[in-house]
Amino acid sequence: MSDDLDIRGGGAIAVDTETLRSAAAGFVALGAELAELAGLAASVQSTLLSERRAWDAGTSAFALYRSLTESDDFAQSVAGRLRQAAAVYEMAELNAAHAAAIFAGDLDTAARIDRRRAQLGETFPSAVWDAWGAQFEYNLMWPSELVRQATELGEPWGEVPGVIGGALAYGFARSAQALGRGTIDRGERLTGDPVDVRVRQISASRDVGAPATLAGAAARIPSVSAGDARIRVEKYTMVDGSRQFAVYVAGTKLVASRSEAFDAASAGELEVGRRSASYEATIEALREAGAEPGDVVHAFGHSQGAMVLGHLALEGDFDTRTLISLGSPIEADVGPETLSVSLRHTDDPLAMMTGGGHDHPVGAPGSFVAHRVADPASGLQDVALPAHDAAAYTETARLLDATPDPRMGAVRDLFDGLGDAVSVEATEYGAERP
Repeated sequence: MSDDLDIRGGGAIAVDTETLRSAAAGFVALGAELAELAGLAASVQSTLLSERRAWDAGTSAFALYRSLTESDDFAQSVAGRLRQAAAVYEMAELNAAHAAAIFAGDLDTAARIDRRRAQLGETFPSAVWDAWGAQFEYNLMWPSELVRQATELGEPWGEVPGVIGGALAYGFARSAQALGRGTIDRGERLTGDPVDVRVRQISASRDVGAPATLAGAAARIPSVSAGDARIRVEKYTMVDGSRQFAVYVAGTKLVASRSEAFDAASAGELEVGRRSASYEATIEALREAGAEPGDVVHAFGHSQGAMVLGHLALEGDFDTRTLISLGSPIEADVGPETLSVSLRHTDDPLAMMTGGGHDHPVGAPGSFVAHRVADPASGLQDVALPAHDAAAYTETARLLDATPDPRMGAVRDLFDGLGDAVSVEATEYGAERP
């Protein structure tokens, strides 16, 4: 199991541009302090070298001066490279936003973006081609782990089966991207009439607390293999009397029974943009738990559950402040009010149906996408999709909890805030078609 996490702002955007510029400013300030100290060392050096008895001390002062000057030069060089990197990533963001504006027919926004791109290109000429290169490399390489494992799976039967296996995996990934259902634009809405579904309470408890970690929250998502619960809703009463809700939604249950609301048929309906029994059941469970239009909701979902919650964040009546997606086949372009955190295993074919996700970052500041190879060994066990398993994603959540990456700050702040609640009520629901 690989522990290597790749945390990105989204698409080819590996880091937040403002963070890079802030770091660059820090190095500039450090350089200024070093330059000031170098000036003091130079002054001391001149004084000491004028005294024959202090010649050794003067030589030491000169060595200190040179060291400080070199450190200043290095700090300024780092600052320059950070500003260059920020320009490249901003240019990539602008390119994606420009394409989206043109596609939407928003020519005014496209013109404004053009002006910013021109301004950025004048200051950082190489950023234009570097941004296109980064996007090209990402678009080319995001399905590479699937291709590698599929190639190795066929190699025991010969070189040709290995090549065919890799080609089929690459074709699958590219087909998902070409069909365009992996990325859901902000204005998209589910089609079709509401689906008749029934939710029933499985369990209820008032003796619970808020999850303290991302892994703790992931573990609260109901397991389709361990009972009838499909949706868990937690109602938080805060110190000021306000309330918030957390909803945890399960993945797909592979059964032949038509009564199962979270079956493959529901997953297929969501994938093609139609209302599903699982979507209706989630909304009904929130209402049963007391959530009303406009209430704050924090959403955690695995697989089909993540698809449900992505659409809920886009078009639901609730104020969805948080969307944590584990192995989702879609990426919803949620607005700047929603913290979006997506966990994707690069050897999970269902997560790779996102087609690499949007070219631009989605969600509120602090949002990110975390990639990892969950099951690097290729073999017949891959037929069971171990990289898509909820337990594998919970392990990825544990790795994120342990990372010092500052982008986890918004997630930690979320759990700290929920931990201040004076009471938490949890209810689990099953869901069935009549």
